[in-house]
Amino acid sequence: MTQVNARLAHLGLGAFHRAHQAWYTHRANLDQSGDPWLITAFTGRQVELARILSDQDGRYTLIERAADGDHATMIETHAAALPGGDHESWRSVLADDQISVLTTTVTEAAYLIDDQDRQRLAAGEAGISVPARIVDGLRGRHRSGGAPIAVLCCDNLTDNGTMLRGRVLELAGDLGADFADWVAGSVTFPSSMVDRITPATTADDLVVAKELSGWDDRAPVITEPFSEWVIAGDFPAGRPAWDVAGVRFVADVQPYEQRKLWLLNGAHSLLAYLGLQRGLSTIAETMADPVCVAAMEDAWRDAAAVLPFKQAEIDAATAALRDRFGNPRIQHRLAQIAADGSQKFPVRFGDVYRHRRSAGLDHGAALPLAVAAWICHLQTDLVKDAGAVELITALAGAAGDADRVRLALAVLGPEAADDNHLARDTEARLTELHTTGETPS
Repeated sequence: MTQVNARLAHLGLGAFHRAHQAWYTHRANLDQSGDPWLITAFTGRQVELARILSDQDGRYTLIERAADGDHATMIETHAAALPGGDHESWRSVLADDQISVLTTTVTEAAYLIDDQDRQRLAAGEAGISVPARIVDGLRGRHRSGGAPIAVLCCDNLTDNGTMLRGRVLELAGDLGADFADWVAGSVTFPSSMVDRITPATTADDLVVAKELSGWDDRAPVITEPFSEWVIAGDFPAGRPAWDVAGVRFVADVQPYEQRKLWLLNGAHSLLAYLGLQRGLSTIAETMADPVCVAAMEDAWRDAAAVLPFKQAEIDAATAALRDRFGNPRIQHRLAQIAADGSQKFPVRFGDVYRHRRSAGLDHGAALPLAVAAWICHLQTDLVKDAGAVELITALAGAAGDADRVRLALAVLGPEAADDNHLARDTEARLTELHTTGETPS
């Protein structure tokens, strides 16, 4: 497996990247003449996936799993798959002026920077967070000639391009004005909204992939038929013809981000925490549970009141989500969705709350239940959320549910923590979950 013709770099080689950005690039390459756009991808922390894909020359099977059957596509857009810990290769790839775009799909929590990042970068070492790793790569590009590049965040964060630009420039400023000025002038940070449900691959999926593709693929990806990608921003060194593959380029991505974060992601988090409390395992199972469905519909009504779209478009989006969530053949596990709630809650629920209050509305019906279910989840052994360690400790030491509610609401912001009406409603929902394990329909 070589890096010949790679013009794209990616950080966060995993199932979603391979079902989304790599798939769109594959489709764009099919519709264009000339050299294809290929990707040199780095894992976040994994080593094994990079080795498996390298052994397969970057090839893998993408299986679109519809309710009525599977459709397989061979994806061959990766020129190289490398472990995230290979810092020398990372610097070499980012210094290559043939690389025109760097995309990222990691987790929301990976964009947080701290003093350890600054210390490592100052010592000439690689950082830990995504912004620090990007700065580590970009300074090599700056030294090698400073060709322009676009850095495209594809994670579920509001105004993700502006967010990432700010954090990269903050770190770059510590390394000298000349470097920071180059980043500000030569590196663009488009914003994007991405959407495609991609559950974890199981052992059974490996068998299906072999039946469909005819070869022993050890890294297939399972995904739903639906996919969406909306981008706003400039690409100073060019990009694949993603538009011919269905990507929408717009002047402002924020309304689409809000629609996706508040309708799909917000509902996902609510269903995950509530569904786990009710002994369920997958999103499809929650869609057969009347209590979960009622909570989801409440969340959608709360968000619809402050979304900048006509009601007909919102109705079309929620109708599509009902079909997507109810697909019984997509085993999207609640435990997977429930991870890193401390980073997800502010953008999936806090933003809806603030927009409703700014519009003169109350906090809505769904938020108290979502926070209550999350508190219950944080008191289980299913938690995977490094950012919630202090909160979990505080919850364990709290005098009662009233204190626990205030602690959890503080994650949404001080205005939520000080909202007595919201706190009372959340405590009532928490009491219901403690006493019955469910809420009234």
